[in-house]
Amino acid sequence: MSDTPHHANDEAGGHDLPHEGPIKTSKQLIATVVASFVIPIVVIILLVNYVDMGARTAAGSTGLQAEAVALRLQPIGKVTVRDPSVPTVLRTGQQVFAGQCSACHANGVAGAPKVGDAAAWGPRIKTGYEALLNSALKGKNAMGAQGGGEYNDTEVGRAVVYMANQGGAKFDEPKAPAPAASAASAP
Repeated sequence: MSDTPHHANDEAGGHDLPHEGPIKTSKQLIATVVASFVIPIVVIILLVNYVDMGARTAAGSTGLQAEAVALRLQPIGKVTVRDPSVPTVLRTGQQVFAGQCSACHANGVAGAPKVGDAAAWGPRIKTGYEALLNSALKGKNAMGAQGGGEYNDTEVGRAVVYMANQGGAKFDEPKAPAPAASAASAP
């Protein structure tokens, strides 16, 4: 026997070749290692972006628009402690409308008649000022009592007259209550 090692490959008539892979240099090894980490990360990022293409609301849904959210978050009312002996200056119907009523009546939100829309205000005006004032003070449909505002009954009445007159009515603005009547009723 010979001193050289005997391989099975030699007996089959083959040549003794070293086992080689596709990576032959250190640069190829580094590139392969980096690619094995970078490519899966890029694929994962692309899949996440594909799945979450942004917030999608249902067709026709306006519940998440800024106006709808602001309307749901607006304050309904607030408590103010006042000294009854100090007379207060009553606001005009236009001031009350701008401060409270315009949130719904300027755009017709929740079925509220738009200011200046004679067709929408016509049937309401026919019921008379007292019926309109009663609806405004007690609330009707989606509108809360006094429109959810901080105004007294006379100011709400002035706002009702302002809106109704914009829709074609000819109501007179309510006058301020007499100071003597409020002083006489004070305890």
